[in-house]
Amino acid sequence: MLQQVLDMFELKADYSLDVMRPEQTLNSLTAALYAAIDPILDEMKPDKILVHGDTTSAMVAAMSAFHRRIPIGHVEAGLRTGDIRQPWPEEMNRRCIDLISDHLFAPTAESRRNVLGERLQGVSFVTGNTVIDALQLTAQRIDSNRQLRHALDRQFSFLVPERKVLVVTGHRRENFGDGFLNICKALAELAKRDDMQIVYPVHLNPNVLGPVTEHLGELPNVHLIKPLDYLSFVRLMQRAHVILTDSGGVQEEAPSLGKPVLVMRDVTERPEAVAAGTVRLVGTETDAIINGVKALFDDEILWQNASRSANPYGDGKASSRIVDALMGRPVDEFVAELPRQRPDAMDLQHDTRIKPQPHHAQLRSMAS
Repeated sequence: MLQQVLDMFELKADYSLDVMRPEQTLNSLTAALYAAIDPILDEMKPDKILVHGDTTSAMVAAMSAFHRRIPIGHVEAGLRTGDIRQPWPEEMNRRCIDLISDHLFAPTAESRRNVLGERLQGVSFVTGNTVIDALQLTAQRIDSNRQLRHALDRQFSFLVPERKVLVVTGHRRENFGDGFLNICKALAELAKRDDMQIVYPVHLNPNVLGPVTEHLGELPNVHLIKPLDYLSFVRLMQRAHVILTDSGGVQEEAPSLGKPVLVMRDVTERPEAVAAGTVRLVGTETDAIINGVKALFDDEILWQNASRSANPYGDGKASSRIVDALMGRPVDEFVAELPRQRPDAMDLQHDTRIKPQPHHAQLRSMAS
């Protein structure tokens, strides 16, 4: 799946860790990552290490650098749910990475407030999220090329033009078991509607693929498809009426495309879009998922309010800001412009600009 992204942006990896194995535990993955990364650091002798996100590989790379006293930059710093088990293990991973990072590249003012509140030692910057850089490049490529759009749409030739599209993604570890069974029950019930068609690019993890195929594979109004390359998935999101997901990245991407999002989690580390009214948490209870989707399909005003293209996560310049910070140049930090809520939507403060707080050259350590 990673190779699809590299091909899309014409990138070539200098090293491939090749550590993923079937039925792998987090502990065995962590051990394999340490063993794979160490000789690469011996060979490269990097001056700095940049890690992105909150995966186990990002955490191990950061810890490996810390053990060697190599400065660390964390892209997507400061995301927090407040619950160390949701998402699991990502919440713990990102806290560990932030604690030992020298540069904290926070996507939003809220995420910077989190790292400032924890009195971390790293220097923080509000950069926006690099996922929006990638999304804007991809969407512009699709929108400017009619032949490309038609080629991408051929993958979705099964769609009926008269029916609105519900796009579903789901892969989180904390939803394995009962969570995915509840999700499948909700989708099976929603599939009975004749004004809706469900498209679900199914993750290859057996804990996802198994129950989804078993419970939804024979339903005529549910289209289970293989994981999509990034270009194709962006096109699918463009065609969606509503997106139902447990993904962190989709919570950032979909609002930028003007698509309402229902999140199958109880908490989120991305509260900005919830405050903007484009994202709503529905959890993994069957009835809550059904009711959330029905509301957006049946209430046109609610859908219009939720589909306003509010982008609190970036302006396409996050990567440039990160480069400026690493090179020691002044950083023109990201300031989000949020739309004013309509009277029937959630109340916000009168000033809808989320302003970054000034960063400090050095913050006191947690031990002080």
